[in-house]
Amino acid sequence: MHAAFTHFRRPDTPGGHRCAGDLCHEMPTIDVSGTNSMVMDVFSSRRDMTSLAVVEDDRPIGLINRNIFLSQMSKPFHRELYDKKSCIAFMDKEPLIVDAGMSIEELTFKTVEFGEKALADGFIVTRDGRFAGLGNGLQLMSAVASMQAEKNRQIMQSIEYASVIQRAMLRVSREALASTLQDAALVWQPRDVVGGDFYHFAPHADGWFGAVADCTGHGVPGAFMTLIASSALSKALEQLGPRDPAALLSAVNRSVKGLLGQVHGVDETPESDDGLDAAFFWFDKQRHELRFAGARIAVHVLPPGAEKFESVAGQRMGVGYVDSHADYTWTEVRIELPPGSLLFITTDGLTDQIGGPRKIGFGKRRACEAILAHRGASAHAICEQLKQALAQWQGSQARRDDVTLFCARIQEH
Repeated sequence: MHAAFTHFRRPDTPGGHRCAGDLCHEMPTIDVSGTNSMVMDVFSSRRDMTSLAVVEDDRPIGLINRNIFLSQMSKPFHRELYDKKSCIAFMDKEPLIVDAGMSIEELTFKTVEFGEKALADGFIVTRDGRFAGLGNGLQLMSAVASMQAEKNRQIMQSIEYASVIQRAMLRVSREALASTLQDAALVWQPRDVVGGDFYHFAPHADGWFGAVADCTGHGVPGAFMTLIASSALSKALEQLGPRDPAALLSAVNRSVKGLLGQVHGVDETPESDDGLDAAFFWFDKQRHELRFAGARIAVHVLPPGAEKFESVAGQRMGVGYVDSHADYTWTEVRIELPPGSLLFITTDGLTDQIGGPRKIGFGKRRACEAILAHRGASAHAICEQLKQALAQWQGSQARRDDVTLFCARIQEH
């Protein structure tokens, strides 16, 4: 028998990444000339061993599984028949043999290729072709799980920091709203840590501009889209000003299509089909008039004394998608908003949320009824009531999408 020497957690791969050598354990071996009686002695003295490597000139040629060996040798007369015969009688001639420098990732693929026996018998680790030790399947699975957990931790740290950046981007609008309107609220609830919804608010001497948008996707892809779309909106506002929401929608449409290469052409194949639904609106303080342009997002208005909301649907053309025409022109709708009117806009994360006894969407009607029931409360309190109603409706159902709410009560200027 031979004693195999091994280093533990040696950085065999560049940069100290985990490798097969990290899972290598010093174990006895048996020479190819050894007998089954000698194998029995090893297994009897080392009850921790699941397998025994067979070597020839310190180079591994096979692996003997403990359970298979003992099962065979326990049969009647097998000790008498096989004790003095070569140990290769019960040897697996094609075990998994890997170099100590092999990465854990590659080792995992190799183990899957070899199937269950590599997990049960373990694997042989070599250095320069010579036996270095044995690794076992359970340790490999533990190492893979540990590495995956570390990768997940690093990814989550990155996403959480991205959330800080996204919230900082939105904070400017939220603070501007709070300092401009006495009774208004913006609620932003991403389904995940980061979200695909965004809003924009900016005050001016003669009025204020607002935007609520729902970009393709949620989570990280959605968050990337919010950066693209909000940047396009900021550029359009610089060039066109805030008083023509329809023109701003058209400008953002062209910008997003151009940035993402989402154009039609004979030989052009778009790499993506992403965009956004949006509501852009300008409030003229002198006229108490709202100018609204919507792409698949509606605006809901409750004048003082009215018994129900007046809803103006957005047009069915989305912004920036492959099928969104580059020269499409949105229509501006002008709505009179006397003092005391409630203005409400939401992304479809609220209305499409599945729940209730019949597992159906929350719906626009239910949202408007919830607001009507608390119409005398502040905009902030109304949004809180909506959030509670949504949570109760959702129950044990998974959250489907990001939710953004804008609610404002028009004041006398």
